[in-house]
Amino acid sequence: MSSGGQGVYLHYLTRELLRLGHEVHAIVGPPYPEVCDGVRLHKVRTFSHYRLTETERRFFADRHPLEAFLPLNFYELATSRAGMFSVMAAFSIRAYDRFRELARAHHFDVVHDNQVLGYGTLLIKASGVPVVATVHHPLAMDRANAIRQGRSLHKKVQAVIFYPFFMQGVVARRLDRVVSVSAQAARAVRRAFALPEERVVVVHNGVDTELFRPSEDVPKRTGHLVFVGRSDDANKGARYLLEALDILKDEVDFRLTLVDDVKQRLRLVPRLVWEFGLSSRVDFSGWVSTEELARLYNEAEVVVSPSLYEGFGLPAAEAMACGTPVVATGAGAFPELIEDGATGVLVPARDVQALAEALRRLLADPARARTMGAAARQRVAERFTWRRAAEKLVQLYEEVGREARTRS
Repeated sequence: MSSGGQGVYLHYLTRELLRLGHEVHAIVGPPYPEVCDGVRLHKVRTFSHYRLTETERRFFADRHPLEAFLPLNFYELATSRAGMFSVMAAFSIRAYDRFRELARAHHFDVVHDNQVLGYGTLLIKASGVPVVATVHHPLAMDRANAIRQGRSLHKKVQAVIFYPFFMQGVVARRLDRVVSVSAQAARAVRRAFALPEERVVVVHNGVDTELFRPSEDVPKRTGHLVFVGRSDDANKGARYLLEALDILKDEVDFRLTLVDDVKQRLRLVPRLVWEFGLSSRVDFSGWVSTEELARLYNEAEVVVSPSLYEGFGLPAAEAMACGTPVVATGAGAFPELIEDGATGVLVPARDVQALAEALRRLLADPARARTMGAAARQRVAERFTWRRAAEKLVQLYEEVGREARTRS
């Protein structure tokens, strides 16, 4: 699913809400997520420079040349060209405009903001509809990690300019509730946005355990490692994985498949692969379907998630659902998802030596890896399903709806 973790979240929650009998509309921007039949999808455009460079000539294929000079479009194009992440603010205003159009024909009981927290979200709330927002993780954490890993003053300044400083906090403090996808993420959200404990509700993400499941038809590949995520995102920790593999390359027989849906624009990982002499042992898959992703998880002996922070960690959960153990960091929500030593192995974030040692031991003991994988599958099936998440969210929607009626 090319729209990333937030697209996965939207896809499965809207599907389960629909199955529970609710009417569901989704206002989305590019890259547009996939939704199941019955969910009413409303697409809005973007004028982000980042999107322009991804799509090249297709960006202006069906647009009037003067559209770029309309105030909101010009603001987004100019600020993103200057290196600012203005996409969320611009999208939220467009989403508000589309919401106003839809509200003329439909009655909405609640609006659920998926990690946008833009000023347009406040305009929606001002219309009288209760609004809750899921914060997978605060952008302040991404900014801090990007600054920390910047190898030059220029890179550090770029990170400061890129991330919005105030918008998410201003919006979050004015919404009815903020949903966090793990207890650890909830603590980070409360700290980042100065929110009282009762305003933040934990609803863990789920996994499609029918799609992501162990397959007897897919044999394990000896020494096969899989990394899933945006590898040029400093927060995902791909650098540390490659540094660990550089330590292991002369003593362990391994092969890494790197699943990243922006293969053609990768910079960091190809450079490190070349520097470390790993070109013959690293494969770049590019974008893959969910079915192909499930096959890759099943083939892997170990899936590696070396992130510096994860609000939940969907790739790790999907791999566990396929019966594959995960080596991850102790950062973010991984300790809630992975039982260290039982369903996977946790190592300190940025600790390359510890990561290398965990991979060395697990690859040398396939029987232990299989036992961990079986326990991982059971843990996910019992605790982390999308139906369970949707049911908890419906309870929250009903609660904020009652509060809104009381206020009115």
